[in-house]
Amino acid sequence: MERKINSFLHKWKRDIIRKPLLIYGPKQIGKTYTALAFGKEEYKNVAYFNTDNNKELLEILKKEKQLDRIIMKMSLLSGESIFKNDTLIILDNVNDIEVVKTIKLFGSERNDYHIILITSRRENLTVFKGEELQYKGMYGMDFEEYLWAIDQKQLVEFIQNSFKNGKTMPFHNVAMDYFYNYLETGGLPEVVFNSIQKEKDAYLDMIKNKILDTYQKEMSHNTNLIDIPRSIEVLQSIPYQLKKENKKFQYGLMGYGKRAKEYDSAIDFLVNNQLAYRSYKIMMVKSPLSSCKEKDSFKLYLNDDGMLFFMMHSNSKQLFLDNKLKTALYENHIAKNLVEAGYPIYYYQSEGKAEVSFVIQNRMGQVIPIELVNKDVSKSKSLSLFMKKFTVKEAIRVTEDNFAIKKGVRYIPIYAMFCMKEG
Repeated sequence: MERKINSFLHKWKRDIIRKPLLIYGPKQIGKTYTALAFGKEEYKNVAYFNTDNNKELLEILKKEKQLDRIIMKMSLLSGESIFKNDTLIILDNVNDIEVVKTIKLFGSERNDYHIILITSRRENLTVFKGEELQYKGMYGMDFEEYLWAIDQKQLVEFIQNSFKNGKTMPFHNVAMDYFYNYLETGGLPEVVFNSIQKEKDAYLDMIKNKILDTYQKEMSHNTNLIDIPRSIEVLQSIPYQLKKENKKFQYGLMGYGKRAKEYDSAIDFLVNNQLAYRSYKIMMVKSPLSSCKEKDSFKLYLNDDGMLFFMMHSNSKQLFLDNKLKTALYENHIAKNLVEAGYPIYYYQSEGKAEVSFVIQNRMGQVIPIELVNKDVSKSKSLSLFMKKFTVKEAIRVTEDNFAIKKGVRYIPIYAMFCMKEG
């Protein structure tokens, strides 16, 4: 399946000052598959190494410091000839700083070896940082990539054109139907592939359950052992937090007597490693928005809509009939797309309890409020009050309806959130 990162990988290969590339992102989003497919398509051969408990490889990388000797021994270990400019070297599950230190040698001097490292823990970036490497984040498939996978690239073009010009999209109902399918499926490639193969819902749920187990195993890497079960508790509570009318994260929902200070580092682990996304509350607006956040008031979202749908024990019928379920999924979808577009996210709540679902700030410093239209609240004035109070130039309402511009507010259908990336 085609991924957006492919265009980046082609540019990286052609770069005359190319450095080893570190791809980071949660497990099960297709990092390894994409790198292997790129290697198969673009190179004569691929030398793949799983660094997890690979003692022979670790011994080579810790002992050798000359590039030619490192390559010679890696070639022998992999059973693949490693050619300059014609072999892609992939190091998977990279978590050892000693591995990275040696690979950085390939980025500190000009050479013709092409190396990709893969890690599932973004926290590693603080340890692995350095100018000798290039870095690229990767996420699950967004709705655009999903449409590519089901051979609907023409529909993507219609959506993007309407997003740019604000005019109605001629195939709005078709796009909404596909979007409902995406909400159930999510963007994890294994689930998407099997959904396209028309596998039954029970089989797709089995895959999602396996992925949830993988996420929970990933939490075992938390250096503080007591935070491992706490991280799992928090992750499992997110669906119930989002189904509440007030979606602020409440510790008491996990059990009587739960306290914030006990869960701070567990939540940080989930957010830092992109298993969950956090939106902080703000009650005022000034630049930068980060200076306005209230650290003790926040919402948490899951990194995949399909996993949220699964963890809510939902079905297709409920998605159409249960507005609370739909609103939770929509809000999660908006948060996911904004974070993955590079925006820190916030929500606004006044002392009078008027609330705007999301507030972002673009690279030009412009503050943009984004309101999710909730059919349970027929005449919400929160966005209008926000615009008047803080004199913002642009505002967005996300809706199930078609594109439009009304009274200076852009109306964007929920399926078009993938268009929010700057540039």
